[in-house]
Amino acid sequence: MIELLNQNKKIDVLLIAEGTYPYIRGGVSTWIHDLITGISEKNFGVVFLGSRPEDYEGIKYKLPDNLVYLSADYLFNYERTTLPHERNANEENFNYIETLHKWFKENVDKNVDLPEKIKKLEFYLKEVKEEDFLFSREAWNFIIDMYTEYAEETPFIDYFWTIRNIHAPIWVVAKIASQAPDCDIVHSPSTGYAGFLASLISYHKKIPFVLTEHGIYTRERKIDLLNVDWLVDKRLFFQRDLGEIDHIRNLWIRFFESIGKFIYHASKIIISLFDDARKIQISYGADPNKCIVIPNGVDVEGYSQALKNRPKEIPKVITLLGRVVPIKDIKTFIKAMRIVVNKLPQAEGWIVGPTDEDPEYYEECKRLVEVYNLENNVKFLGFQNPKDIFPKTGILTLTSISEGMPLVVLEGFAAGLPAVATDVGSCRQLIYGGLNEEDINIGKAGEVVPIANPEKLANAYIELLTDEEKWNAYQKSALTRVNKFYRKEQFLENYRKIYKEVLTQWPV
Repeated sequence: MIELLNQNKKIDVLLIAEGTYPYIRGGVSTWIHDLITGISEKNFGVVFLGSRPEDYEGIKYKLPDNLVYLSADYLFNYERTTLPHERNANEENFNYIETLHKWFKENVDKNVDLPEKIKKLEFYLKEVKEEDFLFSREAWNFIIDMYTEYAEETPFIDYFWTIRNIHAPIWVVAKIASQAPDCDIVHSPSTGYAGFLASLISYHKKIPFVLTEHGIYTRERKIDLLNVDWLVDKRLFFQRDLGEIDHIRNLWIRFFESIGKFIYHASKIIISLFDDARKIQISYGADPNKCIVIPNGVDVEGYSQALKNRPKEIPKVITLLGRVVPIKDIKTFIKAMRIVVNKLPQAEGWIVGPTDEDPEYYEECKRLVEVYNLENNVKFLGFQNPKDIFPKTGILTLTSISEGMPLVVLEGFAAGLPAVATDVGSCRQLIYGGLNEEDINIGKAGEVVPIANPEKLANAYIELLTDEEKWNAYQKSALTRVNKFYRKEQFLENYRKIYKEVLTQWPV
């Protein structure tokens, strides 16, 4: 663990940021920054959990005064000081690793918690150490036994490295947990490795753990795993059942499903951003009695100048504000822009967001722009201040295949922008209303279209850019909805209450 900031002050809330704040800009990072700056009466700490040091360019935010602690560690930094060597592990203790693995594989559909022994840091740091898992005879025998029982149709070398890669980060997380500073509350904005770290800190320090899920992490990882090309099904044709997921891919999916359930067990309260997400959490094993909904909120006044700066005419510009990564489905946006430009040659599509997270995907998107001859119409603008971009924009769009509650839609509303978004996360609730009857009666603030459908997207863009009366009606609904239900002050007050309640209810 690398300490980047330590003011040696009491930490009220320790946030675990997996691949987000303060190194990556985006919705979750903005949420963390707003939470810290908005609840200025509390001292916050942040443990940044990244992949590898070389994947990040540096801190992207001005650190708030009440951020009194910041550290960084990396899950997949493979520079090891311990070389492979012959060793024996305690066989009885190592049997718990088999229990852990089988729990990942078999208990995801059952309401079975992990054994208490495996929840304790001492197990990973003293009883079965990382080098025991990596180099011991017991580890080798464990992998052989699991391979023989579950995966003989899979090439052994693939199975061997999958088992190592799934389990090895657990020891990294345990070590980070042992070095975490003292705090009153640990708060994770996701499940996954961040939630697992928060769970171990909570068990070890006997403090409450608050979980907020912005997107359903387990489902997003499942989408990633079903689409990545580095996982290749190497079974022979006759070994495959139609529709069956190959064993290696299924191991990863089961791991994230099971670790999500472990995190739900560990948390004191489970927060989602909209009700459909709460229902999904419950379907993945969350206790309904722990689950509540707290919507995001935005600084409406902060976008008032962007609203005032809007021109009288609707700019023929469609802006997609987000990272250039596959889950945002930038390619579908580019395809939709080809249809739009056929009808409105002056229209432009602006892609505003970081391009360095997945350089290969960024290059594919640029090539697609060239293939469709859209170099003069589709522009990659990199990171920009949304307040500068919104007045020049006619429509805000999201073409994602998965979202939680996208802050950018609410920010666009506050700046007077209707939205066209895919039917993911809370987009339907934000655009059409869904909190209650009053919200629904406000009316539509844009359009919601199916995932990966360029034609539907394009038709919605064209209709809004050419129908001023409809555009004005959608703008009015957007402004009314964000002012009524999604103000930043409401969001912050909700979290003040949560922090107070979990401390009051936590057993002394």
